[in-house]
Amino acid sequence: MKKSFLNANTPFITEMVQVKTDKAAEYKIQNAVADGATAIGLQINFLERQYRTEEILTTVFEKAENKPIYITNYRDKESQGMTDSELMEQLLLGLKCGATLVDVMGDTFDPSPEELTTDEKAIAKQMQFIDEVHKRGGEVLMSSHIKEFRSPERVLEVALEQQRRGTDIVKIVTGAETQEEELVNLEICNLLKKELKVPFLFLSGGKYSYLHRTVGPALGTCMWLCFREYDDTTYAGPPLLSNVLKIKQGLKL
Repeated sequence: MKKSFLNANTPFITEMVQVKTDKAAEYKIQNAVADGATAIGLQINFLERQYRTEEILTTVFEKAENKPIYITNYRDKESQGMTDSELMEQLLLGLKCGATLVDVMGDTFDPSPEELTTDEKAIAKQMQFIDEVHKRGGEVLMSSHIKEFRSPERVLEVALEQQRRGTDIVKIVTGAETQEEELVNLEICNLLKKELKVPFLFLSGGKYSYLHRTVGPALGTCMWLCFREYDDTTYAGPPLLSNVLKIKQGLKL
């Protein structure tokens, strides 16, 4: 039986895998599991299309050793040019192959500012897709990559709208270019914890995002997104897996 991302007693330590080939994904996953990752995030949009088959993805996911698997398939990288319907079909394939949690962009079927459509037809299609994932035993995270600082009121508004659409986990990525923005983002974590009925993953990018990404789980964020190492397939935004393990121990989470 697949392990769930919901109702966990402690935040997951999720190793994000951003590679082009199946073998590279297998190695990344095996190394991360051996070093203490408690969940795996495979970004299918980085994977070359010839490796997106049922046989290959099943083999890749087996390397997670029953750790829960989160998958994305955004419109960039190797998925550029694909329709949103095609992206969603590959998420369903990933679910069939062993993934638990699929990432549905908040503007799926209608690319929009802040990755959150207001088009009622697109929203209805999103909700139908979420229902289909649930029928197949999967879980849904809805994501809005805003990538710029937003007020607490706006972040909560986006979060509540994602929740209304039936997602199991809310995900919002904003920004922090000043220390003041970083501190507000930490306060927003507490706001979301109070106001949402579902788990949330609230992150930020920018010059002052590292503290938010490292202590967010102590304030209610449901998981860390991290890398086992920095190399040509990663970037120095998320914390390293080894540091997260120390932080989690220090925070007693």
